[in-house]
Amino acid sequence: MEINWYPGHMAKAKRLLADQLGRVDVVIELCDARLPHSSRNPDLDRLIAGKKRVLLLNKADLADQGATSAWLNHFRAQGIDAAPYNALGGKAKDALAVIDRAAREMVERAAQKGMRKTVRCMVVGVPNVGKSTFTNRLHGGAIAKTGDRPGVTRANQWVRITPYLELLDTPGLLWPRLDDQVAARRLCYIGTVKDDVVDLPMLTIHLLQDLLAVKPELVQERFRVQDTSLRGEALLEAVCRGRGFLMRGGVCDYDRCCAVVLDEFRAGKCGRITLELPRRPQPRMTLPGAEKREAAEDHAD
Repeated sequence: MEINWYPGHMAKAKRLLADQLGRVDVVIELCDARLPHSSRNPDLDRLIAGKKRVLLLNKADLADQGATSAWLNHFRAQGIDAAPYNALGGKAKDALAVIDRAAREMVERAAQKGMRKTVRCMVVGVPNVGKSTFTNRLHGGAIAKTGDRPGVTRANQWVRITPYLELLDTPGLLWPRLDDQVAARRLCYIGTVKDDVVDLPMLTIHLLQDLLAVKPELVQERFRVQDTSLRGEALLEAVCRGRGFLMRGGVCDYDRCCAVVLDEFRAGKCGRITLELPRRPQPRMTLPGAEKREAAEDHAD
C-alpha cells in the first residue's frame, strides 16, 4: 500500500510559516503521543532552526504512560523541552507554564530594559494532531476552527491569549515526500491523511497488526479475535465475525468494520496505546584492529 498525499495548500502553508517566523519568539510543536516519531515533520527542524522550541506530546491521555515517559526522556536527552499534554481536556495553566519557561529568558531581558514583553508563539505540527484544539484550550473558547479530519485550518490565524501572549495557529504541514511508508501508514491511523486517498481495508489490517504487536489482549477482547496469530485478510474477517459486522448471508461487511476499527482507535476507545518506542542508540561498530589503528593515528597527530 503506497501512500502519497500532499495537498496543494500545504506548499502555501510552508511559505506562510517561513514568512511569519521572524515575528515569533517561541515555536510550540505538537505531535501525537501515540506516535511521537511518525507524527513529527522532519522538515520542521530545518525550518525553525534557531528558534526557541517546545514539544508537546498531545493526546497523552490516549497513550501508554510508561512509553510517554520514555519518549520525554528521549527528547530531553536531545535538548528538546518536551512535555505531555491533553489539548481536549487538559488545564490551560499547564501549557502556559511550559510556554512561560521557554520564554523566560527573553521576558527577563525585556524586563531589565523596563519593558513588558508580549510573547508571540507559533503552533505547528502535522495535520490532525490537535493544534486548533490546543489554541482554543488556551484561549478559553472556540476561536480556531477544529475538526476530526485533516486540512481544517487553511491559513495562519493570530489569537490573543492574554495581554502579553499571542498564538499563531498554522495549517498542518506534511513533508512533500512520504519516503518512510511505515510512518505514512501510521499517520493514516490518526487521520492525518484523508481516508478517501487510502486503501482502508489494507490500512485497517496494518493497524490491527500493529495493535497485536503491542497489546494482543486488547485485540482479543475488544475486537473479539480468538486467534491472535491471524494476519492479513483473515484477521479482518475474524474482526467482522467477532463484532458482528455481517451482511445478509453472513458476508463480511468490510466497509463497516474498517470504519469502526479506525474510529475507535482515533477516539481512544481501544485504551491507552503507544505504537512506537524510542530507538536505542546503536553501539559503535569497529572492525578488528580498528582500535589499534585509531590509537596509532592519535599518537601520530
